[in-house]
Amino acid sequence: MKLNQLIAALILPCAAAAAFAAPAKYVIDDQSTANLMDQASAEAIWLKSITPATVKLFPAKAWGFLSQVEGGIDMAQKTCVITARAVVVPRKGKELLFKPAKSATTFGAAPNATPEQCKALGKAKLEEAVQALAGAMGTSN
Repeated sequence: MKLNQLIAALILPCAAAAAFAAPAKYVIDDQSTANLMDQASAEAIWLKSITPATVKLFPAKAWGFLSQVEGGIDMAQKTCVITARAVVVPRKGKELLFKPAKSATTFGAAPNATPEQCKALGKAKLEEAVQALAGAMGTSN
């Protein structure tokens, strides 16, 4: 047997075992207004909130997360108004089914806010909603 074949014969079973042992990743879907929240920011908020208790109670192969930040600046009042929603939903393959198991919604307003301040308020409110949801699930830090 050639050395390359021997190495391949030794590595292949290990690589296959590692592929099957890889934990499932949570499906995270953000349905926010684009100028208030993007997918990457929403995912970062969700991922930092996941604890071992979350994984135990809501395993990634069966559950996913949905977030939504809506609102904007009321031009007449010059006030930023935000609502943020965080939801745990069942997963079917790579798709999320909108049958919420748990959800949390937060609201906020900021007078005389710039678009950047309004976006920051949206991020803060989503973080608050995710933390409230973690508490409702019994998985908060």
